[in-house]
Amino acid sequence: MPWNDKFECMPVEELQKFQLEKLKETVKWVYERVPFYKNKLDEKGIRPEDINTLEDVSKLPVTVKNDLRDNYPFRLCAVPMKDVVRVHASSGTTGKPITGPYTADDMRHWGECMARNLWAGGIREDDIVQNAYGYGLFTGGLGFHEGISRIGCAEIPTSSGLTERQITLMQDFKCTALCSTPSYALTIAEKAEEKGVNLKEMPVRVGVFGAEPWTPGMRKEIEERMGIKAMEAYGLTELGGPGVAFDCDAQDGLHINEDHYLAEVVDPETFEPVPLGEKGELIFTSLQRRAMPMIRYRTKDITLLRRETCSCGRTFLKMEKLSGRTDDMLIISGVNVFPSQIESLLLDIPEVEPQYVLVVRKKGYLDHLTVRVEAKREVYDQGPEKEAEVEKKISEHIKGMLGIGVTVRLVEPKLIERSEGKAKRILDERPKE
Repeated sequence: MPWNDKFECMPVEELQKFQLEKLKETVKWVYERVPFYKNKLDEKGIRPEDINTLEDVSKLPVTVKNDLRDNYPFRLCAVPMKDVVRVHASSGTTGKPITGPYTADDMRHWGECMARNLWAGGIREDDIVQNAYGYGLFTGGLGFHEGISRIGCAEIPTSSGLTERQITLMQDFKCTALCSTPSYALTIAEKAEEKGVNLKEMPVRVGVFGAEPWTPGMRKEIEERMGIKAMEAYGLTELGGPGVAFDCDAQDGLHINEDHYLAEVVDPETFEPVPLGEKGELIFTSLQRRAMPMIRYRTKDITLLRRETCSCGRTFLKMEKLSGRTDDMLIISGVNVFPSQIESLLLDIPEVEPQYVLVVRKKGYLDHLTVRVEAKREVYDQGPEKEAEVEKKISEHIKGMLGIGVTVRLVEPKLIERSEGKAKRILDERPKE
């Protein structure tokens, strides 16, 4: 049952009419209030009144992450600061942080989108939800908090970290739902196993996970180790945080909140739209955000879109689970490789844990990939001969499936740093140019 029948189950023609109205409003809004967008539109010879169909969105300029950094902190803000009630920001680990100001209406809309996400994941008013996303400038913790509050269930705002205490509180408070990154869910599961705590005997029955890419194999691993149903939340700081798209019981693609986000999939080289059902780069335009709307924001996520009525009754466009990110893509021996592909193959190997790091180095003029992955204790304790056997098994599996040669190194259990937020999967040791 949808959270908001009016929009989630709206006939497609009516929904698209609504989207066009909001698209026109948004383009006019940024043209009049954000010099950056006025200049970009003027350069292309586009005026707000030139937007007459949804397809006209392709006439608009794309926005990239560096545009947000170059206009740090608030030069993309379309309202005076007296109308801003909240500011979030990214970590800024690769440059200046991405800031996200919100008006009171933006906050209300965010809570609505997150409530839909959590409701579709099976969370109801009588649930006790452990929110183990990080609180603070990161949009995760407080974004989920908005949705939990809208549904009206009990929230335990544990934030991330202090993993043993997370397990204790989950036991003592009889939590029925968990929200965190998928890698942190595995960290909790692993710590529980160490402490002899059987999560499957506890009331927790569902988890809603996001903020980082994760494969169907990772979903299965979480479900088996925790005894829960693992659901997904998708979003970006640049678009206001989690709540952009979500899965339902069918787990057959993520529903995009189309009354708030206009989605396109484009050729990442030309930015020209590709037909429904074809893979490309995902681009979003904000439709109702007022403090900092995004026009054709490049997510760098690779996926495809499908238009179909879901078995759950929702009519929203579906995006397929992400197959990678253009900025995470590695080129090894001339082959495009995404970390998610390596993760899927590692999860096929019963002798290893789902804890790995991909190390990229130069070997001559070419990039070379080393996969460091944790062996299970019973494998590691058998010594170097067994390690070599498993390393060969993994490298042959990757070669057979992806057609690339990689070096595999099994490491001792618990050696790879555990995530309390987003997992870092790539270690780039290539010399900086």
